[in-house]
Order: sequence, then structure tokens, then C-alpha cells
Amino acid sequence: MTAGSEPPVESWQSVGMPHPAAASDHSHPFETSFATKAVHGGNGVDAETGAIRRPIVMANSYALPDDPSSINWSSTDTLLYTRNSGANQLYLQEKLAALEGGEQAVVLASGVAALHAVFFTFLRTGAHIVCSDVTYIAVYRLVNQYLPEKFGVEVSLVDTSDLDAVRAAVRPNTALVHIETPANPTLRVTDIEAVAVIAHDAGAILSVDATFASPVHLRPLELGADLVVHSLTKYINGHGDAMGGAVIGAAPLIERVKTEAMVNVGGAISPFNAWLIQRGSVTLPLRMRQHSESALAIAGWLERQNQVAYVYYPGLASHPQHEVAAAQMRGGFGGMLTFGLHADGGEHNAFVARLQVITSAVSLGHDESLIVYVGGDDERAYLYPEPMRRWGHLRLSVGLEDVQDLVRDLAGALADVPTAD
Repeated sequence: MTAGSEPPVESWQSVGMPHPAAASDHSHPFETSFATKAVHGGNGVDAETGAIRRPIVMANSYALPDDPSSINWSSTDTLLYTRNSGANQLYLQEKLAALEGGEQAVVLASGVAALHAVFFTFLRTGAHIVCSDVTYIAVYRLVNQYLPEKFGVEVSLVDTSDLDAVRAAVRPNTALVHIETPANPTLRVTDIEAVAVIAHDAGAILSVDATFASPVHLRPLELGADLVVHSLTKYINGHGDAMGGAVIGAAPLIERVKTEAMVNVGGAISPFNAWLIQRGSVTLPLRMRQHSESALAIAGWLERQNQVAYVYYPGLASHPQHEVAAAQMRGGFGGMLTFGLHADGGEHNAFVARLQVITSAVSLGHDESLIVYVGGDDERAYLYPEPMRRWGHLRLSVGLEDVQDLVRDLAGALADVPTAD
């Protein structure tokens, strides 16, 4: 083997660590279900100790073989240096690929690192991206400001739930279509299968940020997407104690992301965070079921309250894209909802301050319910529906508490909000 070529799987054994995919202790003679993959994916018996849970490997370097001359020093599938790949990262990547039905996954330090990795890898000067106009704030800033100003990337921000608008936005130099569904914070839903056809007809890659849904409720690769992105910090970890991000898809695309945006940019995840997320992901199917059931009940209850101006939740029949959501999401609609009160910003904040069970904090997907109020002067508000521009919005991440306790908490805080005329 010549220097710079890819090492064989045996190179894992030569540095004292078996390749996760080579472990036989969790292989199965049949295709297992999603819940079983969530438990067993990426796990196995530790060869050194016999532990039935993969240990945390807090190393930044791994022992080299006696003759390292054949090693590719930038390899991402050989344990050499943790910026290239760490043991816990590789275990987690194996699980995420299995959960999403992808050939490979790459895990990075945060959800934003994963999103940046997609843009950095597949866009270059003069290329064009069509992107959902409502996305996570960091994506909005990347595509609306940094990519055009720093690198000359052309950008079209589009309501991707409007398929005609997506078609009209495509150009001869469109390299990437990126959608977020359900979108943060409007909960807008995009028809992935239909947009995949538009993107592929244009010769573009389709990436989908499905963080709000998790792979329990939405698997974009099965609907024609090329890449799916997750902030692992949110539902997949599920406990509010670790940060990470992932991109999953076909091996040739993921290999490019690993080489260009992980090894050579350096957004590597820490072994401890990878281990925490691997641990948290085991209960993902159970947690998402509870998140979704509770969110649907709360959204329906809020919709009936006179003080509430609007509620956006894909599981409600009143949601503009409810039929699309029902067709492409499975087993529920997630734990996120957005609503507003017939009240000014001060009263919205006072409402939040009166809550006793629900915590006022950013982020989402935790075991505890979280809420944050954002006023109508948000920098992206011009892209929001009119009620959100008028009243601002409360973004509620419904946790795992008893749903009746959550409703009682909301009812108590609403009691002092004036009713609408």
C-alpha cells in the first residue's frame, strides 16, 4: 500500500481498537426495528474489559503500528488522532447511519458545525443555493450574510412549502437546495419528496435539517433527500447535557464532508459528548412518543384559550401544511410548538415568568419543558406569518413531564392575561 491510500479495516486492530462495524456481538440475522437499532446501534462488548457498554475513550491520539508508512494521516476511519475521528464518534456515527437508513454519518461538535460542513463542502464561489427562508438563526446568517459576502455564493431564500417558488428559484448554477422541516420557529412543513425531484432535475443536492422531527418521525433520505442534518444537542441527546451535530447520507457525499469540513476545518466532537449522545439516543423512540403526544394535547388546549392569538403545530388540522406533515411524518409530529398571546411583549414575558414547571430557556428537545419569548422585532420577523410579526412568538419545547401538570402550569400563567375582545 502506498502512502496516502486508505488503510484496510485491519488497521483498527493494529492500533488496539476494533472497527465498530466489525463487532460481531450485536450483529443480527434479520433486519431489526428502529427501536432495536436505537438500543444496539454502535454498541458492543468492550474487548478489553468485557463491559457491555462502550466506554469513553478520552484520548486525542492512538498508538501507531510498528511500521506506519502505509497509513493515510488524514484518514477518518482509522484511529490515529481525534480530530480525524475518535472511537466514541465512530460508534455514534454507526448508530445514526442505521437510524436514518444512510450509508454513512459524520458527527461534529455542534448542529451549526454540521450545517456549516454541508455548505462548506458543497458550495464554492459562483455556486447558488436555494434555502428555506425560515431556518435556525445561524443558517439564516450563514446563507444571508457570510456565504455571499465572504465567498461569493449566490443565495435565494424561498418559502420551500411553495413548490412553485422553489422551481422558480432554481438556476443553472444551483448546487444545493437546503430545507428545514418543520422549520424553526414557524413550524412550516416542506414536502421533501417533491423538492427532491426539483433539486435532482436541476442537478443539485438536497439537504434537509430534520432536527425538530428527529429520525423517529421523519427520515428524509427515504423521501429522496441526499443528506439529512441533525443538531444532536436536541432530541437525539435528549437530556440537555451535551452538544453535537451530524450529517447522514450516501458514502461518497459523507466522505467529502469528513475530509473537507471535519479533518481540515476541525469541528470535531469531544469523546465525552459523543458518549453522552450515544447514551441519550437509546431512549429516543420512547421520548419522542411522549414529546409528541403531550405537544399535540397542549397545542389543542392552547388553541381553545381566548387569550391565545394563534398556535402553530403540524399535528393540528389548522396548520397550513398539516396534510403534508401527516403524509411524510410517522408516529407523531414532534414536541415543538409556537404560539402567541393577544398581548404585548411585556405581558408575554410576564406570562413566562409566572410559569412554575416550564423553564424559561433557549434550546429544545430536553427532558424538561422549555419556553422562550421572541418579539416581533426579531431580525427574521419579516419572513414570519403576520400573527408572529404582530404578537411575537412563544416557542415551547414540550418535555417529558406529566401533560396535565404542563396544562395546569400554562393555565395558571394564562389566568392573568387579559382575554381578547
